Amino acid sequence: MKKNFGAKAAITPLPVLIIATYNEDGSADAMNAAWGGQCGSKHIALNLGPSHATSENILRNKAFTVSFADKKHLVASDYVGLVSAKTEKNKLQKAGLTAVKSEFVNAPVIVDYPLTIECIAVSAKEEMGELRVVGEIVNLSADEAILDEAGNIDIGKIEALVYDSPSHGYRVVGERVGNAFKDGLALK
Repeated sequence: MKKNFGAKAAITPLPVLIIATYNEDGSADAMNAAWGGQCGSKHIALNLGPSHATSENILRNKAFTVSFADKKHLVASDYVGLVSAKTEKNKLQKAGLTAVKSEFVNAPVIVDYPLTIECIAVSAKEEMGELRVVGEIVNLSADEAILDEAGNIDIGKIEALVYDSPSHGYRVVGERVGNAFKDGLALK
């Protein structure tokens, strides 16, 4: 038997995305966001509160980076989601994170995270109280420590955090349990 909870979202797991932008004064900023994901082969979509400094920065700079929070940086990743750049100017420093300028877009890359997507904002509009941003992927960079023997990204090596919305917790992605577009062929 199932228990009903009413109109409550529980899409899980959600990626813990660290969105990095430049503030108006040129300083680097980052926020933690769970409402985002891939929406095409070369595009990602984010739903952000329109009053966030990050949202304002994306609208002004038309660029952002997305890093995947990892277990190693759980506390720092949570912190950048708790504190606004509007009130804490040294947010990244307090979190112990280091940002460098992207070679591809007008946004910072946080070097502490092992996987980063660099994007140009191609669409940003306010709908239903959220700023819906679509970014075109310009570059994907990965630390060599998360590559497999063939030089491909091994998601299991990242220990990427996912947000468990029903319990307000973080979990870690890891174990590979199957083969996409293959295992189901056994039922044909």
